[in-house]
Amino acid sequence: MTDSFQLAPLTLADYAAVIDLWNACEGVRANETPEELVRILDRNPGLCLVARVGASLAGAILCCHDGRRGYLYHLGVHPGFRRLGIATQLVDRCLAKLARLGIRRCTIFLIRGNADGEAFWRRHGWRERTDLVAFARDLPTVGRG
Repeated sequence: MTDSFQLAPLTLADYAAVIDLWNACEGVRANETPEELVRILDRNPGLCLVARVGASLAGAILCCHDGRRGYLYHLGVHPGFRRLGIATQLVDRCLAKLARLGIRRCTIFLIRGNADGEAFWRRHGWRERTDLVAFARDLPTVGRG
């Protein structure tokens, strides 16, 4: 079935469609601005991907790294294209690219209560980190000058 869809690098031209896709998927929250997406894509060339079935956007994923660890964000597949292996192929392609860059571990952040997402990741060999607690802090928006 993997011949029925094509993977390609995510581009800024995909912005509106991928934001809509991600926000339509249960357990995914995406609020990146176009400027933030450009920074992500520039810092992680070729790592973020879309899946298409014909001309239709079927899935998308953000993949980033900090030079030591990889991170996957916003894995989403349109409900009409699920169970075709698209999510697995998106993840596998990202992990292979990270490995080629020398990245030895990848982390995902899962929204609490996303049972389907948790089941997907566990089925694919991911383990829950119970030794860590995640903290976040919003930073003020400042102009660039």
